Amino acid sequence: MGLSLRELALRCGVSAPMLSQVERGETSPTLHVASRIAQGLELRLSQLLRLDETSSVTIVQASQRRRGGGDGHGFEILTPPLPGQRAELSVHTLAPGAVTGGRSDPPLHEPGSRETAVVQRGSVVLVCDGRRHELRTGDCVTFDADLPHHFENPGTEPAELIAVLSAGLRRS
Repeated sequence: MGLSLRELALRCGVSAPMLSQVERGETSPTLHVASRIAQGLELRLSQLLRLDETSSVTIVQASQRRRGGGDGHGFEILTPPLPGQRAELSVHTLAPGAVTGGRSDPPLHEPGSRETAVVQRGSVVLVCDGRRHELRTGDCVTFDADLPHHFENPGTEPAELIAVLSAGLRRS
């Protein structure tokens, strides 16, 4: 179709910044917004939600991972940026003394998000909603990811953790 972000925004009545966030997987659109995007693309909603799926299996090669970070925190997102995806798997490395949540890190997660992380190497401290939780190699934690939080590496060796972010799944 060859539409620019601005052209699509005009066609569907959704702001360009919102479309950009959805495209980058930083937010999940409401059903109403997704429906408007589908209309702007001249698709049914069901087609939009399966837009990138050419089969039931999607492989992300190591060289294709989305990478980011800075200031001693590096991360790789292992899952593909598919429309409608409700979970994201990532690997985080923290240098000694490093902290997540810096300027180059993704923003806080959407309301109702949950995160589960397992420490693969080293030790970290999760600070969630003002409370500190010490974690060592092999420890696993699950928390409400829409609360203010970050991980710290208080050790003298690098730390690594694997995290799964589930969007909009609040415990009852």
